[in-house]
Amino acid sequence: MVSWKNVLKAYIDLTRAHFFFVWPLLFCSGLMLAFQDRGGFSWQLVIKAALIGLMGFEAGLVLNDYVDRKKDRLDVEFNRLTKYWRPFGSRPIPSGQIDPKNALVLFFLLAALAAALILTLPYPNSLYVLVLMGYSYGAEYFYQVKKRDQRYPIAQLVGRTDLALFPVAGYLCYGSPDSTALLYFIFLYPWALAHLGVNDLADIANDRARKMNSIAVLYGLKGTAYWISGFTIIHALVATQFMAILGPIASGGFMLALLLLVCANILILKGKSPEAAQKVLPLFHASLLVYALSIITDYLF
Repeated sequence: MVSWKNVLKAYIDLTRAHFFFVWPLLFCSGLMLAFQDRGGFSWQLVIKAALIGLMGFEAGLVLNDYVDRKKDRLDVEFNRLTKYWRPFGSRPIPSGQIDPKNALVLFFLLAALAAALILTLPYPNSLYVLVLMGYSYGAEYFYQVKKRDQRYPIAQLVGRTDLALFPVAGYLCYGSPDSTALLYFIFLYPWALAHLGVNDLADIANDRARKMNSIAVLYGLKGTAYWISGFTIIHALVATQFMAILGPIASGGFMLALLLLVCANILILKGKSPEAAQKVLPLFHASLLVYALSIITDYLF
């Protein structure tokens, strides 16, 4: 008989549930910018957006594992990224803890719930957000499949647009496609590519075993370190433009986040190793959380 505790642990690992609070905050940071630009505020809309962001992002994580379920059987390292992303240290689909069909059902359920909430938004905001959600799932699928046989990082350049568009979708829950939405995308996109480089560098052994052409597999340890630093520099340059439309609280938060990224890049350039990448990954994630919290706090206070 299967223990319900083990089933619960498997689903927690599948959804990376210990990071659950980040996705609503990032999504709602875009919404707060829309309130700032257009005026008005609604706790009802904030709660609705938080749920859309939570379920929409969790669906994407489940889709990620479902598409890669066969490749993940080939992992040779479990003590690095697997235990970082999954609190119980398992990949529940390839290990047989969760049936692939059940994972696919969960993906559709979460996506459907998010879509149902999106449809309660006024038109055309509902259309904007639905289109971005559909595109993001398509980009995630493309990323997982394309990196198996590519010679150039097309999968990464296309695939990470999904993360960069995530807070933009939050903005479009209330706002319209405009310069602020574009600036948020341009700001977050190079961060997403730098973060992906860190993740790939830490996971290079597994990607080689799975024959995945990640950034680290394509360009090696040194090349990946330069990839990370290059996109971090671009991100920092755009951040200065973004701060021009933000208040003092958000600007201060951005400076703190950039300081975390500088520290992370120094460690990466000194180490140029999976171990160095593993150490700095929390700094990248902390910077993202600081960005989101500073935008939200700046508007509310």
